[in-house]
Amino acid sequence: MVSPDDLPVARVSWPKAYRIIRSIHPPVDLFEDIADPRDWEALASAESKTNPRLREQMGTLALVPPERRVGGPGASYLMAPFVHVSPDRPGRFTDGSYGIYSAGNSEEVALREVAYHHGRTMAASAEAPGWTSQFRVLVNSLDLDLCDVRGRAPYHDPDDYSAPQALGKAVRRAGGNGVVYDSVRCPGGACAGVFWPDLVPIPVQGDHFDFHWDGARVDQVHNRRTGRLFAL
Repeated sequence: MVSPDDLPVARVSWPKAYRIIRSIHPPVDLFEDIADPRDWEALASAESKTNPRLREQMGTLALVPPERRVGGPGASYLMAPFVHVSPDRPGRFTDGSYGIYSAGNSEEVALREVAYHHGRTMAASAEAPGWTSQFRVLVNSLDLDLCDVRGRAPYHDPDDYSAPQALGKAVRRAGGNGVVYDSVRCPGGACAGVFWPDLVPIPVQGDHFDFHWDGARVDQVHNRRTGRLFAL
């Protein structure tokens, strides 16, 4: 396996970075409060005695060291991918044992990447064709030194994530900020995977989208604000 030391590091500066998430997840108020992130476990423990669902909503706080946590308005969007992780939901650069904030350098990149994976989920559960779950776009910026694997085929296999997952773990262990790579689902685009929530600004919410499942893949996206349809 290639060592992170053998790969270039590039300064990646995107005025806008786009992330698509499901709209069904409610915000977790604790992340929005003024409370010091170091006190979150204590606050969660106290509140969960009267609200047993809070633990599930908060995820696993221990995965993010207190000094790397973020709070304030919109912090739930940034904290969520780091505290809600599972080996059942791996990604290209994570095996699901740790979180990663994934974003594209355009809205189209983010939509195509998420639509592909949503289609796989729909196929696995044999869902009937039709308009499906609602998604929202999150927008922030990116200005980081990232391990650059753009143009390196082993990390862009459409189906086999073993090489990029091994690299992601090695880069994270070595103290790297994350990885920048080519979008596999939107040729010409780029994606970034960031390893800690304190490395990027808190995102703001943009438009909402509906995905259309045709029985084999997500073939259309509907922008609920503009009414426009986008064919994939």
